Amino acid sequence: MVIAKVLFWFSLGALVWTQVGYPLFAALLARLRSRPVLKGDFVPSVSLIVAAHDEEDVIERRVGNLLALDYPPEKVEIVVASDASDDRTDELVEAIAARESRVRLLRCPREGKVAAQNRAVRETQGEILAFSDANARWQPDALRKLVRNYADSDVAYVCGSSVYETAEGTNREGTYWRFEGWLRRNESELGSITGGIGAIYTVRRSDYVDVDPRFGHDLALPYLMVQQGRRAVYDPEALASEKPSRDIEDEYRRKVRMFEHCWLIVLRGRMLRGLGPTYLLEVLSHRHLRYASGLLHLVLLGSSIALVRQGTVFEVVLGAQLGLLLAAAFGVGIARYYVLVTWATVVSLVRYLRFGVPAVWAKAEGTR
Repeated sequence: MVIAKVLFWFSLGALVWTQVGYPLFAALLARLRSRPVLKGDFVPSVSLIVAAHDEEDVIERRVGNLLALDYPPEKVEIVVASDASDDRTDELVEAIAARESRVRLLRCPREGKVAAQNRAVRETQGEILAFSDANARWQPDALRKLVRNYADSDVAYVCGSSVYETAEGTNREGTYWRFEGWLRRNESELGSITGGIGAIYTVRRSDYVDVDPRFGHDLALPYLMVQQGRRAVYDPEALASEKPSRDIEDEYRRKVRMFEHCWLIVLRGRMLRGLGPTYLLEVLSHRHLRYASGLLHLVLLGSSIALVRQGTVFEVVLGAQLGLLLAAAFGVGIARYYVLVTWATVVSLVRYLRFGVPAVWAKAEGTR
């Protein structure tokens, strides 16, 4: 029973810390020792890069949205890095490029999103590299608000905020992202964020690093910037919007694919190397423990069952877990979302260990 109690208290403490304790601690610490970004009227040249694979449904809208940004046209180039698209994506981009000199198509072999982005970086010249998904839309002032942060010489990476449109079905991703946005603001005020947003982010060209094509920029670039002694920050006023997966089940499948890449980075990306104590705590709390939450829940459930006759606290915790699972089974929105996304961390780890992680990716259903 001693081992069961150790496992019980460790898993319960880790879950409470990553889900509740750490966010509150980060918020408090950010108010006590805030490190503001020195923003300024900075208007550098920008290379806007959109990686695309079979995006004929949205690519014209995406490029048109970027052309309409409130930014000096002569300082912007737009490159669509087509990852071996075999629909009309290339044709549509070439038609836009024929009448708009700022737009260019870059055909890439089918090697995945990050490989296409790396190739596009080598083919462009802008001082600032801006990246976006093909299904996102930026507010007209988004680029200006992103690059103003580079007036601070310590800043190497800036991501904006992505607002999810109202889901047509049962997805509750928007609720999760509002919480994540609040946590990112606090981490940014402390120094650097632990994860970016794929719909809207930028990197100073001099700080950009080619990452393993199986890695994603969202998780890899922020900690790599910090390891180089630089800052990765969040500007919530730079807004993008995306359409979420329609249903929780669709979001579950998307999360499994995403977490496979996260596990690869956590286990092989040397995330903890050369980090200061504050950022090390952020990464361990927000990333490592969060991705391990599914395993922690399984340990907590098993140890609670083993200890159920050992005291009231074990009975209460077991009852709370069974209540959560019951609510999820009956389709209670946020409970079902939490259980499925947490379970996705376990499934993705098993898949990663069995099959590895491919560099190529597939669009999430209903997000276009």
